[in-house]
Amino acid sequence: MSLVRGCGRRRLLAAAALSPLLLNTPSSWAGAQVEEPLADAVRSALSAAIANRAPPKPVFETTQARLAYLQWLGEMSNRLKKRKAEHVARVEFLETLWYESARAGLEPALVLGVAQVESGFRKYAISSAGARGYMQVMPFWARLIGNGDATKLFHMQTNLRFGCVILRHYLNIERGDLFLALGRYNGSRGRAEYPNLVFGARKAWAFKAA
Repeated sequence: MSLVRGCGRRRLLAAAALSPLLLNTPSSWAGAQVEEPLADAVRSALSAAIANRAPPKPVFETTQARLAYLQWLGEMSNRLKKRKAEHVARVEFLETLWYESARAGLEPALVLGVAQVESGFRKYAISSAGARGYMQVMPFWARLIGNGDATKLFHMQTNLRFGCVILRHYLNIERGDLFLALGRYNGSRGRAEYPNLVFGARKAWAFKAA
């Protein structure tokens, strides 16, 4: 899996000042992606990325890779227990998040950080701007690149897939600058508060296999 690199030492040092105790903060910073004109080729590519409904079943080339994934899954399940008490639902969420992160070429820790800061891991969260679900996806995305049914943004895999595809799209637009891409995702491009919160949360969700 290709991983998203950090956006610069200065920004990461600023983010590092945020405590790993962010994992226990109940509030969320849900924002609102801004609807922008999409070129036909971009719209088609994003639609294709959304449309593939393959189930989130990971495939590993080596036993070592599979063991690393299982270690990650167990550790993340323990960390997320206070947020999601029901074991089956928690594991299903993590399995799906890992799959959609890998599919979009994103770090799982980054996507966990976005979901934490955006919605506090609440499946049915709705922001004041109307953004929905774990990754607070704006309904206009369902019209632009989906089938137009915004109610499906509350479906776990659909929401995570939209969120990951949109974040990857913003990273591409910003030429890999994660600071700016996160600001664009939140509708606060150029401001430091939201990206720094996500960087802090990402650090708290970081994992290195034994």
